[in-house]
Parts: sequence; structure tokens; C-alpha cells
Amino acid sequence: MKRLIFLTILFPLCALSLRAQTASLSSLTLTGINYNVKAEGFNASLHYVDAKLTGEGTAENYRFAVHNGKIDTSIVINISGNFTFNFLNSDIQPVKVRVIPAWLSIVPPLIAILLALWLRQVIISLLIGIYLGAVFLNNFNPLTGLLRLIDTYVIKALSDPSHIEIIVFTCLFGGVVGLISKSGGTKGMADLITRFAKKRKSGLLSTWLMGIAIFFDDYANTLIVGNLMRPITDKMRISREKLSFIVDATSAPVVSLFVVSSWIGYEIGLIQHGLSMVGSTENAYDVFLQTIPYRFYPILMLIFVFMVSYFERDFGPMYKAEKRATEKGKVLRDGAKVGSITEKSELFGNEDKARWYNAVVPILVLIIGTIAGLYYTGITSLAQQGITEYGIRDIIGNSDSYIALLWSSFAACGVAAIMIVSQKIMNISDTLDAWFLGVRSMLLALIILTLAWAIGSITQDIKTADFLIGIIGDSISPRFLPVIVFIVCALTSFATGTSWGTMAILMPIVIPLATVVPSFYHYSPMNSEIILHGVISSVLAGSVFGDHCSPISDTTILSSMASGCDHIDHVRTQLPYAVVVAVFCMLIGDIPTAYGFSPYYSIIIIAALLAAIVYFFGKKVTYNISETG
Repeated sequence: MKRLIFLTILFPLCALSLRAQTASLSSLTLTGINYNVKAEGFNASLHYVDAKLTGEGTAENYRFAVHNGKIDTSIVINISGNFTFNFLNSDIQPVKVRVIPAWLSIVPPLIAILLALWLRQVIISLLIGIYLGAVFLNNFNPLTGLLRLIDTYVIKALSDPSHIEIIVFTCLFGGVVGLISKSGGTKGMADLITRFAKKRKSGLLSTWLMGIAIFFDDYANTLIVGNLMRPITDKMRISREKLSFIVDATSAPVVSLFVVSSWIGYEIGLIQHGLSMVGSTENAYDVFLQTIPYRFYPILMLIFVFMVSYFERDFGPMYKAEKRATEKGKVLRDGAKVGSITEKSELFGNEDKARWYNAVVPILVLIIGTIAGLYYTGITSLAQQGITEYGIRDIIGNSDSYIALLWSSFAACGVAAIMIVSQKIMNISDTLDAWFLGVRSMLLALIILTLAWAIGSITQDIKTADFLIGIIGDSISPRFLPVIVFIVCALTSFATGTSWGTMAILMPIVIPLATVVPSFYHYSPMNSEIILHGVISSVLAGSVFGDHCSPISDTTILSSMASGCDHIDHVRTQLPYAVVVAVFCMLIGDIPTAYGFSPYYSIIIIAALLAAIVYFFGKKVTYNISETG
């Protein structure tokens, strides 16, 4: 009995004295960059612990202060190589540390950008960027880097549950687009709008309204609006340059903004990955919604298109094109080279059975289903947490947006298929084929998204953000990060012609940057959140700029071809408009809102200034003959 009592007293004392000493040190760091050293389990009476870094013919001694049995500090290692970190006189096992030159951390994303500019091939550029990062992370072994590219980084990107949810949703949404397009539903919706195109102004406004209405996919938007409105606008002597501008300026901007579109899974996926990199628990869909008011370029471009259509005023090269069309009846300039495009792609068909509700009903199922899913998953999560008082922001913040999107897109597929078969527009076999065509149309997007996740993991492992933070962390005010990011993304997307590729390369870099830099200036959580959301919105908005006006952008090319316009004429006439809108968005949108100015006030002020420019600097063409013929 005495022995039992003795053991009962001794065991807790022994356990206390043998408390495990552990260290948390990264196996990779950069030269000249702060290296975090964390360890715990030391005797609370200790004030200092000695450590030594050995290897590559050198040895460095350190003495760390101990607080409550813990070490939490940082050191800087200025030479590269393989080292061993030892805590002296402790039970902590030696830690292997590899140090690489800091500048190597920027090479993978930088090479991806430069190759995209040179090759115009985003997938190849991303693959090479990922490969270089894998080589650097694996002792500069080219073969090991190649193997890790596919068996580690690509697989890691595909194995994450949230990534799988995004992929499945994107496929299902593509299936919805395929069903409503192949059944003639998209054309039926467009036909409904074209009934209002009676005069020149109504023709312009109908084109703009149709571009807004077909919000679910930019390719479908471009092909439908351009081909359907071309004979109508020709009859009203609206230049092909003006038509292609309206088509191009409403396709990517509206699709990038709308809460349910073929872009949303991609955008949310990038946001979610970036937030995970910095350990944020914010809901990606909630962040997506919060960034919408800060995406000044796509919002103001849509407003600008309405203004030039409503006032019927233009300036610059566009005015000359409109004057030629109205006065001479030449919708194309002499010598214009018009590319050919098939008016009916494999995704479209059954125009003779076009009914607007075959598009509207599935889209409403998508929208209402997503809202219902967000509400249900949100209140369920709040109930599980024991929260009884909450608002709409709390519901969205606690919802599972991926589940909501999966439910709604799956339901929309079923509703669209049932409507098509029940109306005998297509049989079951053709309906399934249409669905598969829609899914297949999203394959390129899914490949780019997967590689975007992979290069995001590479930049995280190789500490690209740490390098950039070390360079510009205390030299640039966080208030200017949103406008700087917009300029970088705008130039990159314009030069590469891809908005998705630009988002893929830059989002994993700028989110950590925007998370850490404000802390150097001791920003409050509210101000830090403004900067973070402003930077995310600048990536999305700046990327749209290039997608809209780059001469090598797919939607720019499709817009000129679907509208029957000379491609160079299309780029030349719309570029001044795009630049004017972008400049105002940066000066009155990105910069003031980073200081806390309301984005809604910025939108109102920019819209008023753009209206003044259109009205006072724009000129109205005269149209002396009958507007209907």
C-alpha cells in the first residue's frame, strides 16, 4: 500500500520533469530572410537556451531568451547550404535546415509570367514554373523535380476536398451551359431582348442588355450577342467596331462579377487557396461577395458601355468609325479584314425551337438553389455552434458555399434535362451528349485551375511571399498595394491575353503579401481586411482589363470575329475607352478606398465623371435617313 502511494505521488512528478521538449523549425529558409525559431518544454526557471547552427564549413552560435518555458523568435542566416540546428543541453533532436539564395524564391512565378508573355501558352508556362520550383526544393535535382511536379504538387492540388468540390461544380455548371445552349434556350433569351431593338439607340441598348443577361459564360455571351445582333446593328448603321466593343466590354466583366457563372468556381478556388496559405478561416465565397464593390473596372466598364449607348456619343477612333457608318453606310472601313467564325458552334443548336424559359428556368434554379444552400448550411453551422442571434453576414460567413453550389448546379442540370426531353427538343441520348459537350468545354479551365493550385503550393513552400515581404515590406505603404496589384495584373493580362492565367500566377503571391505587410505598420484588423480584400479585388479586376482589351485575348478575338469586325480595328477603337475607365478606377477607386473611403461613393463619383467625359468630349453622329432602314 505504501509502495502504491509512493508511485502515485512520484508518477506525476516524473511526468512533469520529463515534459517533452519540442521545436518547430522549417526545413527550408532563404538567405537574409527572418527564420522563425519556436521551441517549448523547457524548465520555466530557465532564462536562456544556447543553440548552434553547423554545416558548410561554418558554425553560428545563438542564445535565445526563454519565456514561460518557450522560445519564439527569429534569426537571419546569410549563407546558403545544408545545416544542422542544435539546441544545446536539451532533449530536442537536431533539425536539418536547408538554406537557398533568397532570389530563387521569385524565379518560379517570374519565369511563368515571362514565358506566358513570350509563348502565349499559359499551361506550358505554369508547368515550367512549377517544375523549376520543384527542382529548387529538391536539392536542384532535375529528375526528382520532374517527378515531384506530377506525384506531389499536381496530386496535392487534386486531392484537397475543397478543390474536388470546385472541380465537380465547374463540370456541373459547364453541363448546365451545354444544355441550355444546345437546346436553343440561350438564343431564345436573346430573341426576347432583340424585340426592343427598333431604333439606333434601342439597338445599342439592346446589345448592352443582352450582354448583361447572358451572364453565365463569357464564350456563350460573345458568340450569341455578336452573331445575333450583327444583322440588326448593320441595318441601323452601327459600326462593327461599336458592336464588337459592346460585345467585348460586357462578356468578361459581367461574368467575372456575377455570383453564379462559369468563372465563380475558378475565382473562389484561387481565393480559398490563398486564404489557406496565410491560415485565414474566412469563407471564400463571403470574401468573393465582399470584393465585388471594389472591382471598379468591370463595374464601371459596364456602366460606361451603357453611357455611350444611351447618349449615342463617342470620342477618339470610335467616333470616326461611327461617323463613317452613319454618313456613308459603311459598317466596315475600306480594306477591313474580317475573320470568319462559325455562327453555330457545337455547343449551340435547335435555334428553330428557341424558347427563352429553357435558359431562364435552369438559371433561376442555380441562383435560388445557391441562395437556399448558403442559407441552410449557414444556419445549420450557427446552430451547431450554439449561436442564436445572427444576421445575413453571419449566415454567409458560416455557410458552405461549395456544397451550396454543388446542390444548385446539380439541380439545374436535372431541371434543364427534364425540360428539354419533355418538350421533345432532344431525346435522352442527345441531351446527355449536350451535357458532356458542356462539361468538356470546362476542361481547359480545370487544367489551368489545377496548375494554379500547384504553383500556389510551390510559392508557399519556396517562401516567395517572404522574399517579397522582406524587400518591400517596409518600403511601400499598404494603402498603395491594391493599385499596384491592379497595374501589375492589368499589364500581365494585357501582355499574355489571359485573365485566368494572370489570376493563377499572382493570387498566391499577393494574398500573403497583403496579409503580412499591414502588420508592419500596426494596422487594425479592420484596416488590414480592407487592404486584403482590395488586393484580391485588384487581381480579379486587373485581370479582366487584359481579357477585355488585349489583342491576343481569346474573348477579344472572339468578339471581333463574332461581330464581323476587323480585329485590329476592334482593338484600336476600344483601347482608349478601356484605358480611360481604368485610370479613373485606379485614381478614384483603388487608392481612396484603401484609406477607408466607401467603394459605393467611388463608383458614383467615377460614373459621374465618365458621364461628363462622354457627354462633353464625345460627339454625336448625325443620322439623316430612316433609322429602320
